Amino acid sequence: MTIAAGTAVIRDARGADIPRLLELYLQLSEQSTLVESEVRREAEPHHDALRAISADSRARLFVLDLDGTVRGTLALYVLPNLSHDGHPFAIVENVVVDHALRGGGYGRLLMAHAERIAVEAGCYKVSLTSNLKRGEAHAFYERIGYAQSHKGFTKYT
Repeated sequence: MTIAAGTAVIRDARGADIPRLLELYLQLSEQSTLVESEVRREAEPHHDALRAISADSRARLFVLDLDGTVRGTLALYVLPNLSHDGHPFAIVENVVVDHALRGGGYGRLLMAHAERIAVEAGCYKVSLTSNLKRGEAHAFYERIGYAQSHKGFTKYT
């Protein structure tokens, strides 16, 4: 599925997008626990991961394409669930819009797209986590209706 808004198009990621996605993930890491010092080099595990995401009907990796350049991305996972009458829930991960375009409504566009997919899948909620260092991101999520409702824990392996 592809949606267009003005010159922005939200579509599923393709293999050719991987180098740009790695650049965006470097920006995402800047306010993270695991800060990267440089853009990771495209490698076969990236393609393997994208193929696995693309093959899984419960997972989507979206990109925001603006005039032929990937300027934002997020991953959406719809997970089966026994609670809440068996309704699935959605998790959003790796949300990033190019720092030069932040504040321009593109993050809102990406999140609205993910929420539509989650609603269509019958999800009772959409959840995400955001590093404690990302104050601007937290303010953005609150502006679009998300509430801090849980305390999250992470163990890196």
